[in-house]
Amino acid sequence: MGILIFVTCKNSAEARKIALALLRKKLVACANIVPKIESHYLWKSKIEKSKEALLILKTRKGLRKKVEAEIKKMHSYELPVIEFIEVKTGKEVEKWVEGETGKEK
Repeated sequence: MGILIFVTCKNSAEARKIALALLRKKLVACANIVPKIESHYLWKSKIEKSKEALLILKTRKGLRKKVEAEIKKMHSYELPVIEFIEVKTGKEVEKWVEGETGKEK
């Protein structure tokens, strides 16, 4: 089973930096960057609004903790939002993700 990881970043440059680092370490097989999103959220009891970029990562479930640790090292936010969604994909995609990130142990 694979996972999708959603990470909001302060901008596309930060998302790209994180994506490339994770790809080089073979912790993810793919990274998509949605460059312009508008986020509204509560932070310290105040309604905030930010322009951000959304980073979407594809990897194996077994790499979740390693990916999360790496993102936290590189992310600029005090509290980076890192969301995980388990997904079922076709066998071909599953093989591709495993091939690029190493087989599940």
